[in-house]
Amino acid sequence: MHIRAYQTSDEAAVVALWQACDLTRPWNDPHKDIARKLQVRPDLFLVGEVQGRLMASAMFGYEGHRGWVNYLAVSPDHQRQGHAKALMQDGEALLLALGCPKINLQVRASNAQVLAFYQSLGYCDDQVVSMGKRLIPDQ
Repeated sequence: MHIRAYQTSDEAAVVALWQACDLTRPWNDPHKDIARKLQVRPDLFLVGEVQGRLMASAMFGYEGHRGWVNYLAVSPDHQRQGHAKALMQDGEALLLALGCPKINLQVRASNAQVLAFYQSLGYCDDQVVSMGKRLIPDQ
């Protein structure tokens, strides 16, 4: 897999990837999420390609206190081949180079497979409650 920074021409393929991986939700417009990311550290939005075909993505962020990862996705026909791990390693390296001391992520509690994946990479449950408040509705 070749990992590179997201380009605006990737939008349709990224949204299709997120849909294929069941990452989209009605309350989060993926096109708006991409547009927002492009306003803040677009260099931390990575995609992966195999033979020129986009098949993976991850949005990383850092606000000076903690790093974050969102929309880690690998197309179903390329899963379990180390691509997600490679994306995470590249993203972690980018964040570390920025001086980021810790990376956080959110996983739905019912998603045992993804929880196990992150645990295999050294992530653990911080025993915190994640809370959110929508400031701008996407609908």
